[in-house]
Amino acid sequence: MSDNIHKGKYGFLIDASLCIDCRSCLVACSAEHNVSMSSTRIWMKGTGVMGNFPDLSLYTAPFHCMHCDDPSCVSACTVGALQRNEDGIVVYDAHRCIGCRYCMYACPFEVPNMNLQEQLPLIVKCDMCEDRLNQGLEPACTATCLTGAIQFGTREEMLQKAHKRREENPDLCDHIYGEHENGGTSTFYLSPVSCDELCFPCVETHSTAYSNRQVTHTTPTVAGAAALTLSGIFLALKYFGKSGDEKTDRPEETKEKQA
Repeated sequence: MSDNIHKGKYGFLIDASLCIDCRSCLVACSAEHNVSMSSTRIWMKGTGVMGNFPDLSLYTAPFHCMHCDDPSCVSACTVGALQRNEDGIVVYDAHRCIGCRYCMYACPFEVPNMNLQEQLPLIVKCDMCEDRLNQGLEPACTATCLTGAIQFGTREEMLQKAHKRREENPDLCDHIYGEHENGGTSTFYLSPVSCDELCFPCVETHSTAYSNRQVTHTTPTVAGAAALTLSGIFLALKYFGKSGDEKTDRPEETKEKQA
């Protein structure tokens, strides 16, 4: 992580033990952004039915952008469509996006996605309902959660609450998903089962953003050098090819003059 990376101002705490899979968060996201349910910025992860009858269990949790401290998607975006603002929110500018999908390949959480049914598909992702925050409101998914499975506040408050709830509830796993993944994020998950069982991506604790920046920052230089090299080769071949044709024509011209 770069030295100038700051922790986010806001954060989510999501508890899979409280989620009832009602999907009101998906409906709220769809209505807030005026998009179809298939294009919401949030989706569900889950274990599926576990155990043997009658001892069955099922755990689910809403999943969306983790709003990383050093986002891999931002470092991979070559046009600045993805940015991390002063509050630590990873925001997206559709007017800049060119649909290259580099962010999709870069994000270890597999968050950025696109609606391939559109003629010119562009990236869609959660922006923490930035417009609502500017109005003093909480994100739509949090506001509509019936059980309090999704909580929102300052990042520090959410992380402290996650540690406290885990200490008070022995049924929850020790692991707080999102605290250290990819160098740290602003979205924290608690669960009675492992994140692997919830089908969460297995992510390293270091961010790939640094290496991504090295690649994307050198890409224009490499591309420019390659273009100049290929142009030079083309011109050289064209010149020597022309010279060869002239040499081939000279004996014929001499014979014509002698005749």
